[in-house]
Amino acid sequence: MNAPLVNATRFRAEHSADWERLESLVERLEKKSLRSLSDDDMLALPRLYRTTLSSLSVARDTSLDQSLLTYLEQLCVRAYFQIYGVQTSPGKQVLHFFARGWPEAVRSLWRELAFCAALTALAAVAAYFLVRSDPEWFYGIIPQGLASGRDPSASADFLRGTLYDDGDGALALFATFLFTHNAQIAIFSFALGFALAVPTILVIAYNGLMLGAFFAVFEAKGLGLNLAAWLMIHGTTEILAICIAGAAGMRIGLALAFPGVLTRMEAMVAAGRVAATAMLGTVIMLAVAGVLEGIGRQTINDDGLRMLIGGTALAGWLVYFFLPARFRPGAP
Repeated sequence: MNAPLVNATRFRAEHSADWERLESLVERLEKKSLRSLSDDDMLALPRLYRTTLSSLSVARDTSLDQSLLTYLEQLCVRAYFQIYGVQTSPGKQVLHFFARGWPEAVRSLWRELAFCAALTALAAVAAYFLVRSDPEWFYGIIPQGLASGRDPSASADFLRGTLYDDGDGALALFATFLFTHNAQIAIFSFALGFALAVPTILVIAYNGLMLGAFFAVFEAKGLGLNLAAWLMIHGTTEILAICIAGAAGMRIGLALAFPGVLTRMEAMVAAGRVAATAMLGTVIMLAVAGVLEGIGRQTINDDGLRMLIGGTALAGWLVYFFLPARFRPGAP
């Protein structure tokens, strides 16, 4: 049965006052805020929205002119977002990210994060003993560009100079190269998680192997603690960032491989939200590590102070991420 005909002129005349008032309220909300509405306006807003939706339904069923349909559709969409949308300022969104979003995302990844940290440590220990037993292993683990002469054949004086003497800028150049390399490791750890997390695990393990190989070279010349101090001032932040990126990549890969009771797509979407939030924070951590590396490590030559800064940074990150929820702002 065809829908009854509606006189367009009469229809407009009967309902245009409600549409115009709704449009006026929506414009005030868009330009100002909810506080700009009076109590009467607040009570009228949902009624006007429902009335306009009903008008839109009638207009569609009776094939009124296209310009009226377009106007009503746009007005209903604008009103919907003002009534049901989340009205949060950019500043509040940033505050929420740092206060709750980022640390909660990292806490939810604690199993994957613990695995990445343990894998890094085990790989470092394995590489250390391999290189100490046979220095040739070093050349199979460390790329030549990354070594820059810091290999088993280097003298103790040369290795010590790489930790304290900036000289002609070689130390700063190596630090920049190392930071860029570690940033790439973090990005790859996250991005490769889509391949069922296997490449992510390999990248994390390889990063641990490089740490152990370097430590074996320096420790053999009596510079193990000196290297640890040189790395700690920025490395506690940078290595933790790599592990978080790896944990985020693993979460996505595991959701793809083992979706559980959810569909594979639902599991991927849920994992992606957490992983993306954690990875966004990782970018911030890498920036902080870059500042520590570019300024602190190149200007501070005291091993004790280097360790103190690195240890404080690590403790600060762990407290920030894993402080019990009841102590956080806004918690009940």
